[in-house]
Amino acid sequence: MGLIGQVLSLIFGGGRNAVKETAEVFRENAEAGAERGKDVQLAAMAAHGAEFYPQGRGLFDRAMDAINRLPRPLMALGCLGLIMSAMIDPVWFAARMAGIALVPEPLWWLLGVIVSFYFGARHQAKGQEFQRSIAASMAQVPTVVENLKLLQTVETRDTNPALEDWRKANSQTATK
Repeated sequence: MGLIGQVLSLIFGGGRNAVKETAEVFRENAEAGAERGKDVQLAAMAAHGAEFYPQGRGLFDRAMDAINRLPRPLMALGCLGLIMSAMIDPVWFAARMAGIALVPEPLWWLLGVIVSFYFGARHQAKGQEFQRSIAASMAQVPTVVENLKLLQTVETRDTNPALEDWRKANSQTATK
């Protein structure tokens, strides 16, 4: 074997590639980085998909949810209807508003309390339901946690003898 063959076997011999290993110290391996990026993307997509996984809800629950969704759109459409009726028939609208003006103030306060409690309770119930769905989705997708643990660990194929010597030297000087 010639001199060039010996130099090449010294650099690339033993199943190792010294040039590649040295370059990976300064620059990320693009293929390994793409693989880690793919794992992160898959974990995020699995977590996102689990949030919208249909819960086993019955007909009654779905019907009550549909009924509970009606007040806000009906209130908005009612306000738009009042504006339109004021433009179409101002006399009719003025008669209705005169009737509303006769409602005693305590009844307005009571109406405000009822509407506030309704929307406040609905907001709280939906917030708690969302938190429960997030917890359930995390339980349904154990790969998300595994992938996050993979991201937190550094992938090492071989030990670095120089780094191990440095650690030993530092641990000996620290104990002295």
